[in-house]
Amino acid sequence: MQFHAQQAARSLILLGFSVMLYMLHFTDKIYLFINPKYLLLSQTAAFLFLVLFFIQITRVWTIKGAQDHDSCNHGNQCCSHDGPDHDHHHDHGTTPFTVKKLMSYSIIVLPLLTGFLLPAKVLDSAVADKKGAMLSIAGSSKSSQDSKTIGETSKQADNQETGDSVQIPDEAGQGTVIAEGTDTATGYENLMTDAEYNKKMKELETGSTIIFNDSIYSSYYEEISSDIDKFQGRKVSLYGFVYKEEGFAENQLVVSRFLVTHCVADASIIGFLSEFPDAAKIEKDTWIKIEGVIGTGSYMDNPIPLVKVVKWEIAKEPEVPYLYPVSIKRD
Repeated sequence: MQFHAQQAARSLILLGFSVMLYMLHFTDKIYLFINPKYLLLSQTAAFLFLVLFFIQITRVWTIKGAQDHDSCNHGNQCCSHDGPDHDHHHDHGTTPFTVKKLMSYSIIVLPLLTGFLLPAKVLDSAVADKKGAMLSIAGSSKSSQDSKTIGETSKQADNQETGDSVQIPDEAGQGTVIAEGTDTATGYENLMTDAEYNKKMKELETGSTIIFNDSIYSSYYEEISSDIDKFQGRKVSLYGFVYKEEGFAENQLVVSRFLVTHCVADASIIGFLSEFPDAAKIEKDTWIKIEGVIGTGSYMDNPIPLVKVVKWEIAKEPEVPYLYPVSIKRD
């Protein structure tokens, strides 16, 4: 039996990708990288990597003497010994290890090393700065007013706050419960029917307090941004991390969230400019829960929703900090 180191390395790489994807699912860290609607696709990829590993492992050892026949068919299918150069245009994994191969293996192995060795980092205000958070928020507000579109991307509703809960009194004194965080034990649900979606959107019009849950956050945000006057004076309760920008007044900050359409590479920030006296003493990236009343603010001459905060408190960062667009399930 002859051992082939390069074939063994390829086997380990395939196994590594399978294990890494499995661990991301097992620990629920996968939610920090992709939209939940791609979970099945990711699980399928992990399974296929495992299948390819078992196929590849059969090439690690070969019977000595049969190697030449297997790796270089004497027919015309694979290659031919005719001619002095005996030129191969493919690699059976038995050719010498070169610098070119080293570079190729390094590029493939790098994601594995970062996946296993580096902790998953949640996007924060530093990333928001690079993405131009306030320009994005003001731009989304302006575009919502110019044209309202209905579709999967415009139904970017993704904020279901679960965890500890706070009660917000309404006019009837009964109160409404808002929850923080996401229960990853049961999975993140951002799939709903048209009827369910329309029901949630109707609650925006009729509810005494607008509750920004993860499953409908950005749809509410877009609706309010498109017609701020319509929602003037409405009570809101929302949850997010603190973002501040140079030029803000001391009593201003943005309660923000990252919206992930497909994966973190396309993450965009949405949020509400908020005003209250204690804003100056709250550090960036602190997760807070606020209750307040909708008014109108402006940024670079663009009207944007402004929340005049009447109550706030420090909150715990949820296990799943991102928002995801609603996927409409067709009957």
